[in-house]
Amino acid sequence: MFEYNSDFWKLANEVECSCAEQFKTIDITFNKNQQKIISAFIKHKAGTQHLTGTTGYGYGDIGRELIDNIYAEIFETEAALVRHHFVSGTHAIAVCLFAILRPGDKLVCATGTPYDSLERILGKIKCGEGSLSDFNIKYTEVKWGKDTFNKQMLAQKCQNAKSVYIQRSRGYSARTSLDFKQTEEIIRLVKKANEAAIIIVDNCYCEFVQPIEYSSANLTVGSLIKNPGGGIAQTGGYIVGEKNLIDLCANRLTAPGLGGEVGCSLDQNREILMGLFMAPQAVANALKTAVFCAAFFKKLGFDVNPKPNEARADIVQSVSLKTKERLINFCAGVQAASPIDSFVKPEKWNMPGYKDEIIMACGGFTNGATIESSADAPIREPYTAFFQGGLNFPSGKLCVLEAAWRVIQTGIS
Repeated sequence: MFEYNSDFWKLANEVECSCAEQFKTIDITFNKNQQKIISAFIKHKAGTQHLTGTTGYGYGDIGRELIDNIYAEIFETEAALVRHHFVSGTHAIAVCLFAILRPGDKLVCATGTPYDSLERILGKIKCGEGSLSDFNIKYTEVKWGKDTFNKQMLAQKCQNAKSVYIQRSRGYSARTSLDFKQTEEIIRLVKKANEAAIIIVDNCYCEFVQPIEYSSANLTVGSLIKNPGGGIAQTGGYIVGEKNLIDLCANRLTAPGLGGEVGCSLDQNREILMGLFMAPQAVANALKTAVFCAAFFKKLGFDVNPKPNEARADIVQSVSLKTKERLINFCAGVQAASPIDSFVKPEKWNMPGYKDEIIMACGGFTNGATIESSADAPIREPYTAFFQGGLNFPSGKLCVLEAAWRVIQTGIS
């Protein structure tokens, strides 16, 4: 394994050297975010007693309460709901939507077509499975170009909306991901058009990429098997924001009258807290891996987004491979260089929640944890691979190199 020729290793070393300035910038952000998290742990007096979990109903779970308080501190919000009961970021988003929307309400997606896994929730795909449209909740979206949207159209569509959804990471679309400045600009435009609109920000893949986590959104949502779990949390998600809305979300997750006061933590408190503590470092390594991936594949002549020297808003790196064969070999390379299930060959399949067949490489310690080196893509033109993660840069770099080596064998001309 990794027995490449000397020219290939020489190219890898040259590319890594070219990333030095970007790596320095990433480390500056890493240090700021690590200080912020340690300060929150100290302020809320995290202790050994908070690391153990509860069973049954989970009444009086002090570890669960501490985690909520620390998340609220870091994201500068009134309250937080952090639970291993969220099965994914998509689940956490669905909880928010069903918690605040009622029959006859209108939901607007301000950032174009959202991630594929939300389509059945929204009712874009008619399924009769309890989608928002089944409850007569209307949905519309603001169309985006590659990197722009129509501000007048946004204002018009938001005027009578109960809620506006903003997806920061671009999912499988071609637009760039939104940094905090761009996200806040959209929030200002929405609030100007409709001050009462409840704004939900999908923060998946974006946490700790920049040195600030504050958002003026009413609710912000994410997954613990992405950035904030640090590669340690085994499952879960979070919602942070205004307390009255967090209470509604807690009632939706459990039951009205129970809310956030129940839900045993089992043995997850330690993993969630330790994962959060490790998150800035994990994100920094994932970003370095993404920058290296962009630089290496750009050198090979492929279109990449973002470019190696561009500022980043999330950990996702896309590579436009143009053919199905290259895409499959890219994912196979990532899988083969992973610590777990390296012997497995990724196959395209009808993954729940997606309209196209999906191919996914994820040889990580937690199934589906995209903070670990992973790659996934819909099997559709332009056959773009979405690569993310890398708990440490040396291992992430090897995933990139093996993916590149296999793509080269397919032919790049």
